[in-house]
Amino acid sequence: MTTEVKVPDIGDFSDVPVISVLVSVGDTIEKEDPLIELESDKATMEVPSSHAGTVKEIKVGEGDSVTEGDVILVIEESGSDDASGGDKAAEDAPKEEKPKTEEAPKAQSGGGASSGGGSEQQSSSGPRPGGAAGAVTDQGFGKVHASPSVRAFARRVDIDLSTVNGTGRKGRILREDVEKALKSAAPAAAAGGGAAAQGGMGIPPIPPVDFSKFGPTEDVEMSRIKKISGPALHRSWLNIPHVTHNEDADITDLDKYRKELDTQAKEEGYRVTLLSFIVKASVSALKKHWEFNSSIHPDGDKLIKKDFFNIGFAADTPNGLMVPVIKDADRKGIVDISKDLMNLSAAAREGKLKGDDMKGATFTISSLGGIGGTSFTPIVNAPEVAILGLTRSKMAPVWDGEQFVPRNMLPMSLSYDHRAIDGALAARFCAHLKYLLADPRRLML
Repeated sequence: MTTEVKVPDIGDFSDVPVISVLVSVGDTIEKEDPLIELESDKATMEVPSSHAGTVKEIKVGEGDSVTEGDVILVIEESGSDDASGGDKAAEDAPKEEKPKTEEAPKAQSGGGASSGGGSEQQSSSGPRPGGAAGAVTDQGFGKVHASPSVRAFARRVDIDLSTVNGTGRKGRILREDVEKALKSAAPAAAAGGGAAAQGGMGIPPIPPVDFSKFGPTEDVEMSRIKKISGPALHRSWLNIPHVTHNEDADITDLDKYRKELDTQAKEEGYRVTLLSFIVKASVSALKKHWEFNSSIHPDGDKLIKKDFFNIGFAADTPNGLMVPVIKDADRKGIVDISKDLMNLSAAAREGKLKGDDMKGATFTISSLGGIGGTSFTPIVNAPEVAILGLTRSKMAPVWDGEQFVPRNMLPMSLSYDHRAIDGALAARFCAHLKYLLADPRRLML
């Protein structure tokens, strides 16, 4: 008996790009074997099979986009007593590709806190590098043969798909076709001169350089995560007036206490890091200065005050930087926060983060840990309004009123959106962090 295997519940995501198909026709698969790999703007995830059997037909390919309920493949079940878990496939001639790619794209939701620059809300004053290709209309988009991900990319770079020649099967427009059209549009935009040629923001484009004239070169492909996060970081940097406040916090006593806790924690299978205490202290500072836990309202006239505290933290992975989120951090103690940090970091490194693991952050911490540095300017993770950067602590002489004494000092770099937060408030926020970190007992109050 043949059975259709469909995309299960993948959270709030829809039209998620398929980045790899992990099985082939004729393969024998078991229940829970991975079938395809998806990548949203927040996470990479594998979709497991709901049935065991032999693959008869694959309905999706790399570059397609899928939503919950879409058919991934058809299998011939082996010992199919649990066929009730899936819908029976019609045993007729191969069907044409699903017409869902012909539908007009869904409006992308804006607003709401998310990590990794997850908000797709874009200012009308944002850069439009492909503006010379003409206005993008829903009518033009509805007539073309392209996947939702390609449509979304074309809208983002302002390319009218009705003017693009598709090189895919049956004239399907691929992302590469849009990129080619974008490159063709760039010289025309530059020739126009003025603000229009500069993305509407007075920012002149960087002219291309043929580096091979000066020596050997090699094109190295960026990781998928960098390709996704790059535009979000660029958007945040262009739209947010960044200011960075630098401060040193005395963590001498705190670090001694942390090491005591960590010795016991190792025996129980987890670790207590300095970041656990920074998360705890940040929540206290966010409660005292709520502006740092807010977002700017789309109308620009109000702040959205959030009465929940979800802390994102930057995790270094082999594929690039990811930002998992500790949910309801205000309701957790050092032990629970430490376990969340350990579990989420491991999932990030292994590429097993779920979409919900990277959503809903209200404030982000980026720690360079033991790598080094004295300060840096972390980029605010819009639609958040602040981010705390940490570098390696070091021993330094500190005047105690009578003499210089060695103290373990932690450099902190607080970047913030100057539209929502002024310099005095940022200084008070950091002063509160310093007060808490100077004595670990204060974090227990």
